[in-house]
Amino acid sequence: MKEIMLLYLFFITAITSNCSSDKQSKDSLPYIDSQKNYPIKELILTDVAEVTYLYLNSDERDYLYNGGIRCVTENTIVVYDNSSHTVLFFSKDGKPKSRFNRKGRGGEEYFEADIILYDETTDDVFIFSSVAYADFIQVYSSVGKYKRKISVPGVSMYRAINFDEHSLLVYDLNYYRPKLYEKQKSSPIAGLLAQSPSFIFSKYDSPFLLISKIDGAIMDIIKVPERDIVLLTPEGLPFDPTRMIQSLNGIFLCNPDNDTVYLYSKDRSLTPVFYKTPPGIDSYPIVILNNFIDIGQYQFMELVTVCRENREYPIKYYFRDKQNGDIYRQKIVLPDYKGKELYIGPSKSGYRFKDGVRFNLDLLELKQDYRDNRLSGKLKELVATLKDDDNNVIVIARFK
Repeated sequence: MKEIMLLYLFFITAITSNCSSDKQSKDSLPYIDSQKNYPIKELILTDVAEVTYLYLNSDERDYLYNGGIRCVTENTIVVYDNSSHTVLFFSKDGKPKSRFNRKGRGGEEYFEADIILYDETTDDVFIFSSVAYADFIQVYSSVGKYKRKISVPGVSMYRAINFDEHSLLVYDLNYYRPKLYEKQKSSPIAGLLAQSPSFIFSKYDSPFLLISKIDGAIMDIIKVPERDIVLLTPEGLPFDPTRMIQSLNGIFLCNPDNDTVYLYSKDRSLTPVFYKTPPGIDSYPIVILNNFIDIGQYQFMELVTVCRENREYPIKYYFRDKQNGDIYRQKIVLPDYKGKELYIGPSKSGYRFKDGVRFNLDLLELKQDYRDNRLSGKLKELVATLKDDDNNVIVIARFK
């Protein structure tokens, strides 16, 4: 297990080439220039989104948690408690609904709940551990009744997202591991990769796979263009790119070396929608486009600089106004919280709703800012009612 954890820390994907036809398809697309100094613009969150403050009720002390939201459906919020490894279910107004804990190493248990997806229609809770490179998903009801195991042999399911009523979109980490081994033969990571029991070649020619929610059968293989780059520091500590983002019309897919975001639509078509210039392979330090979020009038994105020497990954946050095409550095403010700046991006703003985002506000910090008179409006009213050991406050912003 120690080796597996080290692999998780050491591993970063290697990726291969983009063709000229793809370049031509970019000509009419919106883009961001990583070498341009864009101006900062303040965006008042309540002007562009319907903002609500949510407290997940902990009057029943079994519903206190140390963790965060893993999944949001039409009527349910799913939370994972990192301390007890319990899966908690709340209604959309924050009332406890159910909870269960099936952590263990038995045939009907989960090793760790790194990924939790919930299909409210069928009451199927999909749980698996990405850290352990699992090739299966355990399925339970929302009260913890075991239903089935979904196995996909040879596929290390590192990320997953709910695609439709029949399928999940998963990201196969095994796709890149042999390629990384070949490129890192002189590195300590090579030994770890070779010793790993799950060090196998993927039998699929893409890491993006659409699988059945019932039995794991492959329903589609999505081929996103790649380049041959290894984003790895000398020590091996990776930046973990955001491969998949849900949208109203499908899923945004992004290989960080390719500089392009693609939309995988509900009809299973793949279309480029946004890109970064100049190409990451042509610059140093390498700057990658870490996917993006398209909601309401705006597109929110992150540019990540890969500094191999000092193992730092500074992130700059931007937004694009779709009405006029202008791009700005983000300064997102909340009128009820004086001096607080928020950032919206694929890795920053937590769970992405189809039409909005959410932010987690630390309760102890809120309590101090309440005493410092930095809160106002409904946020101040809510914080005044909470005890210091209650759950954190969640900001939900649904864009107009």
